[in-house]
Amino acid sequence: MSIRLKLLRKKLGVTLDVLAEKTGMTKSYLSKVERGLSSPSIATALKLAKALNVKVEELFSEENVALDSYSLVRSEDRQSLAASSGSSEYAVLAHQVSERSLLPFILYPASEFTAHHAFKEHTGEEFLFVHEGQVEVDFMNERVLLNRGDALHFNAQKPHRLRSVGEVQAQLLVVVHSDEASEKGEGA
Repeated sequence: MSIRLKLLRKKLGVTLDVLAEKTGMTKSYLSKVERGLSSPSIATALKLAKALNVKVEELFSEENVALDSYSLVRSEDRQSLAASSGSSEYAVLAHQVSERSLLPFILYPASEFTAHHAFKEHTGEEFLFVHEGQVEVDFMNERVLLNRGDALHFNAQKPHRLRSVGEVQAQLLVVVHSDEASEKGEGA
């Protein structure tokens, strides 16, 4: 699934040049995202949402949901997204509903830290729950090993990155919270 970046960008009258300038990303990368050749990380999706002044969920929503409705994403309907081969995959667990400041998703982290696994940081808070496997969270000056059933909550402005360790592919429930997400269209 590709994100709805081009649709939203054009609807808002924003050029690729302006979006590249606002986000600090290259036009080439943004074009690849729009064509579905590359899927952005959650941190990148947050930057895009902030630059477009929309909720991050709007980048992923297939249709508009009534404001007083709820979001149901069945397991079989979840669409997995990956930035590129060998990178982390994730699936958004909720569509835009009303004024929310939470972004829940399932994350399948890659097994190695590579050049494109830069440290992420964004406004708000992040909550991780390990559903399967083991995960190493790297906070630059400290690494934390999480096992199945472990939970970690932290200030998302602290630079961080994750990787799956061990033989079982890790699966995490990740919930990102940001007051700005509901006010300015920002998220994970």
